[in-house]
Amino acid sequence: MLDRLGSVIYVGKARDLRKRLASYFMPSRKQQADLKTRALLEAIWDFEIHLVRNEQEALLLEGKLIKQYRPRYNVSFRDDKRFLLAKINPGDLWPRFVLTRLRKDDGARYFGPFAHSGALRGTIAWLNKEFGLRSCRAREPGEKDYKHCSADVIRNCTAPCIGKITREAYLEQVDQASALLEGKGRRGRLKSLHEEMEKASTRMDFERAGRLRDIVQNLERTLNPTRQFSRGRGVPTTVKPLDDLTELADLLQLPAPPTTMECFDISNVSSNHNVASMVRFVDGVPDNQNYRRYRIRTVEGQDDFASMAEVIRRRYARILKEGATVNPDAGDSQESVVETMRRLAQEGRAPITLPDLVIVDGGKGQLSSATGELQRLGLHELPIIGLAKKREEIFRPGESDPLVLSHDTGALKLLQRIRDEAHRCANNYNELLLRKRMKESLLDDCPGVSPKRKAALLSRFGSVDRIRRKSAEEIAEIPGISVRSAEAMLQWLNRE
Repeated sequence: MLDRLGSVIYVGKARDLRKRLASYFMPSRKQQADLKTRALLEAIWDFEIHLVRNEQEALLLEGKLIKQYRPRYNVSFRDDKRFLLAKINPGDLWPRFVLTRLRKDDGARYFGPFAHSGALRGTIAWLNKEFGLRSCRAREPGEKDYKHCSADVIRNCTAPCIGKITREAYLEQVDQASALLEGKGRRGRLKSLHEEMEKASTRMDFERAGRLRDIVQNLERTLNPTRQFSRGRGVPTTVKPLDDLTELADLLQLPAPPTTMECFDISNVSSNHNVASMVRFVDGVPDNQNYRRYRIRTVEGQDDFASMAEVIRRRYARILKEGATVNPDAGDSQESVVETMRRLAQEGRAPITLPDLVIVDGGKGQLSSATGELQRLGLHELPIIGLAKKREEIFRPGESDPLVLSHDTGALKLLQRIRDEAHRCANNYNELLLRKRMKESLLDDCPGVSPKRKAALLSRFGSVDRIRRKSAEEIAEIPGISVRSAEAMLQWLNRE
């Protein structure tokens, strides 16, 4: 659901869209609706609809869109929690299935995401028992672990820890379980389980029939073919990037459509992690290989203007430096810097080409900072605009009044896409640095500090050094930490 400005304000799913939408606008229902629902109905201006194949796909797409747009009237999925994945690392001595919410580049195999966490947990438990895979947490289990385990006794595990199965045979079982989790042989397996369930029911063994019914339901939910809705693929779209570029060139009075655009965004969290992102669009679509992320080096505290100036300076000073290495005689030419770099690009000699349009996320302040840096670098001819998020106003150098486009124009939607992509990239980098900082923290080893307390401490104070400089009373202001616990924590941290 969209408002007058074209912003997404609510994302929902339904098997019968006509019935679902009609229920919102029935006079009797509207009279009985709560304050939030009435406000939503007042704000709705337009709809956008995506068709999917089944309920699982609807749930995955709904979660993706809510995280992407963070609609005002949605409650679920707005946090950073992701759907579950199943992971298995073939490089381990005795691989086992584990559940995770983050996909990492660690050489492991990942399956999912899966919409129903309960069904996935039940499916993994059944796979472990069916194929004799270990479920113990030990990294390399041995005889000591076997003494405290009963999985082999109840025939839930092939006991690789004491050599009851060779590694080759165990890995073959792992491959068969992985293939089934990918959906291979799904129909045959479900058919055989249905037959077993019917036989158990005929024998009046209803307890076994009930267990088999639960297994079948879990497998059907987990192994139901589902498309992965990654960014830019899988969602039907009517976007026409080349048409949008032509329209944008006309509105900004550019000499030609800006086939290459670069957009910058600043992200900071409590002045602890000041970062920036630069995303590059070519022919109106993301050029992911040329995205860049920056840590702000010269700015203390939260200063978006100075941070924008720094990242613009670093980006284009580097482009000019690399261009100078392939064209050392540029100073003797009558060409401007921009003309020289364009010529080098046409000749295929420029390591990095200048964009046709630079976009900064922000209003007059951010635009002024970025324009000043471009002028110092001799790039005053490079087209640049600022896109302010509140009213989607476009600011241009030398123009006091912003350009306001209709929210139906493809040109504005193109600018919104590149701005939102830069925003996403910057926030993800900030989140990554925060996770690394939390992981590497001394607080991991501090007695009495749980992961939840560690996250709260770092969120409030930013680093271990800053925590050391605080008093026990200041630390005890965090919910769940007493003055006594804070004193013990400070003693341990100062010792370390």
